[in-house]
Amino acid sequence: MKKVAIQGYAGSFHHIAAQQYEGAKVEILPCDTFRAVARAVEAAEVDYGVMAIENSIAGSILPNYNILQRCNLHITGEIYLQIRQNLMVNRGVKLEDIREVESHQMALLQCAEFLDGHNWRLIESVDTALSAKQLQDSGSRTTAAVAGALAAELFDLDIVAADIHTATNNYTRFLILERCDRNAFELSAEHCRGNKASLYFNIPDQSGSLYKTLGALEGLSINMTKLQSYPIADQPFHYMFHADMVFDNLDTFIKAVNRMKQIGVDVHIYGVYNKNTDFEL
Repeated sequence: MKKVAIQGYAGSFHHIAAQQYEGAKVEILPCDTFRAVARAVEAAEVDYGVMAIENSIAGSILPNYNILQRCNLHITGEIYLQIRQNLMVNRGVKLEDIREVESHQMALLQCAEFLDGHNWRLIESVDTALSAKQLQDSGSRTTAAVAGALAAELFDLDIVAADIHTATNNYTRFLILERCDRNAFELSAEHCRGNKASLYFNIPDQSGSLYKTLGALEGLSINMTKLQSYPIADQPFHYMFHADMVFDNLDTFIKAVNRMKQIGVDVHIYGVYNKNTDFEL
């Protein structure tokens, strides 16, 4: 059984993502923060880590790009998970018994349309799954929690209203992170398998540098599915760029990287892996 580090608690969406990637039989190491996930992977305490990187509605999780840059991590896969929120209660409690609802702030916002239709007191917590666990521990007959279906299963709760989220197209993308000696990473057909790559690049502080960098991809069969700028911590108002690229063969990607380097672009590759086909962009 694989051991996986996740941010959050048992029953969280990170836990669901780990199960979607590995299967139901997975041992999780709950971590309070994303940095703690990275440290657990670096220290070989787990087989790999699962880390959210962007959401289809809320956008990119910028601090996590900094973690990727600074930690000894290698991206080996990705997961797209539809975020489905459910209203759950202790066994036997009915919808009309509810007086207050507890969950993470974002989950409450995602379910605002449903929750606004009831005169319930809303309580913010640090985690959806933790709210579900605390509900079980309290035995409350008037409190409900909003969380994923796995939390209801783990903590023996009844789902009294399923799929209460307002947006049905809410997806979070998670990365699979393994420990990697960056100095040993080799971009070659012998060592890399996959049709998608994640990388960051730092361009010269000159007029037209970004235009020239993107121009290096001209004529190549590469689909840049993401281009994200994020700040360089020790250089105020200077930025690096994160890019995700999909390609038909690795040689095409290698050619693109070599072209970028030839025009003075500093390129670092986080990993080459297989594009997740469960969710088409």
